[in-house]
This record gives sequence, C-alpha cells and structure tokens, in this order.
Amino acid sequence: MLGFLLARQAGLDDPLRLRRAESTRRVLGLELNKDRDVERIHGSGVNTLDIEPVEARYMLSGGSDGVIVLYDLENSSRQPYYTCKAVCSVGRNHPDVHKYSVETVQWYPHDTGMFTSSSFDKTLKVWDTNTLQTADVFNFEETVYSHHMSPVATKHCLVAVGTRGPKVQLCDLKSGSCSHILQVIFAGHRQEILAVSWSPRCEYVLATASADSRVKLWDVRRASGCLITLDQHNGRKSQAAESANTAHNGKVNGLCFTSDGLHLLTVGTDNRMRLWNSSNGENTLELYSGSRDCNILAWIPSLYEPVPDEEEPTTKSQLNPAFEDAWSSSDEEG
Repeated sequence: MLGFLLARQAGLDDPLRLRRAESTRRVLGLELNKDRDVERIHGSGVNTLDIEPVEARYMLSGGSDGVIVLYDLENSSRQPYYTCKAVCSVGRNHPDVHKYSVETVQWYPHDTGMFTSSSFDKTLKVWDTNTLQTADVFNFEETVYSHHMSPVATKHCLVAVGTRGPKVQLCDLKSGSCSHILQVIFAGHRQEILAVSWSPRCEYVLATASADSRVKLWDVRRASGCLITLDQHNGRKSQAAESANTAHNGKVNGLCFTSDGLHLLTVGTDNRMRLWNSSNGENTLELYSGSRDCNILAWIPSLYEPVPDEEEPTTKSQLNPAFEDAWSSSDEEG
C-alpha cells in the first residue's frame, strides 16, 4: 500500500487504481463476526435471506429443504456473545410448507405482517406472519426461480416472477386470486429468467436477468415493454458479434439496484460483476475481478462526475425518455 501512496503522490498512478487497491485490501481483511451466531434450523443449504426494512430486526431464511425460518436478530441478552434465535419456522410438518427448494423470500416492504416466498414447486406464496398461514397462493406452469415486490410502489401491488420460461409474469396482490396472474407478459428473453428486481427509484421500472446472457429494463406500463437491453461493450462491438447486446459472457444469475436506484449491479457465471448506469444502460466499468485464482470482487462507486468527451458531449437527450420525468430532481442537481 505504501508503494501505491508514493506513486500517487508523485503523480505516477491513477487515483482510481489507488481506491481499488485500498478497497480490495479491506475486502480481503473481512472476517466473520465472532461475537454473533445464528441458530441452525435448516437441515441443508440456505438459498435466500431477507431482513425486514422497517426495524431491521427480523430475518427470513429459505432453504433447499423447503423450510422457511424467521429469526430475531436483536441481542436481548445484552451479552457480548450471543446467538440469534429462531422465532418460528415453516417446517416439513407444516401443512403449507413448500414441497421443494425455496429460492426467494421477501418481507412486505411496508410492515412485518406479511412476507412472500417462491419455490421450485412452481408456487409463489403470500404468508401472514402472525398466524404463519398462507393468505394466498399463486401457481405457475413452470419452475419459479425468483420474485420481487417493489419497495416504493404506491400505485400497484405487483410481484414480478421469473420462471423457467423466457417470460416474466406479474402477480397482482390486490386481486386476492391466483387467477389474476397477469398475462401481459414481456417477451424478449430467449431462455429462463433467473433474477428480477424492481427499481427503488421508479415504481414501474423492472430489471430482469436471464440465462441468455442478457439483462433488460422494462416499463410495465408500456405495450412495447423493453426500455434497454444492457450491452457490456457499450455498443462498441459489431452487432453481428455473438456477445453483442449481452451483459455477461454466461448466464446472468443475480442483479440488484443500488439503494438510490441510479445504478444496477449484475453478476454472471462468467465470474464477473458489473455496475451499470440504470438511466442509459451504460457499463460503467467500475467493477473488476482478479486472475483465475482470485475469488474477490470489489465495487468502487465513482466519487466524482466523469468529464464528458469534448467530441461527444453528454446531453439530457441521451437519457432514456422513460427516466427523464421520474429520475430528474432538484436534489440531484445540488
């Protein structure tokens, strides 16, 4: 690290390289918390976790055994060493337990009275936390890989669901009936949908990731649907190339928006993570991975506004029109 500092002080090194080196050093220094443990309930692997956003006190876990467990993360003992206890669980003997592996669990964004789960048993279940009974069940024709509820929606209660088919399905929680699986289904992917995520900045914008190496952004209000298909080459590669309009060189099996909704993070089976500008779909190239023997990936968000190229000045017209109204605000200008 001293060598990086000396090189930077002499003006021989880029400041971004120094930030990346320091971030990687900190990541490599991370250790598991030795003061806190979690009670083991699952009999096999844990596939998904979600901490409720209201108090950040309760955590859901879903396992490959079909079991769902609710944990209390608060240290009620006031001791320096403690174990987070399970409050309740949907075990194998529960009448509504998932038959197969639970792939996603999510708290209702506005309170802890409800949560959702989806499974390889081709169902999405809505649970009453207080009674631990299902309030509704949505059945699908294909295996469910992922689902997500918008954290900011006020005008809809849609749950986006990714399945083994190449289409995204929207379930309306307000209807209270599994017959209202919306058949306004967005085509565009060629293989199964492995991950879905609503934007925390615009309640109608949905991101989807697929085994076809593509990531798409959708406006669910539009008939045409697709706003952007992310391109890892930022349009610099020939459209005839095999990897054109692909986000990764492999399946894209994870994605999430940053908390402000301005960027989208994706991860693929090509052992790469990428950070995208969610308004124009640009690959920011702020993510990197090491050599083949390195399993640490680091994301260093830009701390400054990049200087636009004089030949290609950045203008508002370059932004996708779907984001101009919802994503332009005075707080960003400050």
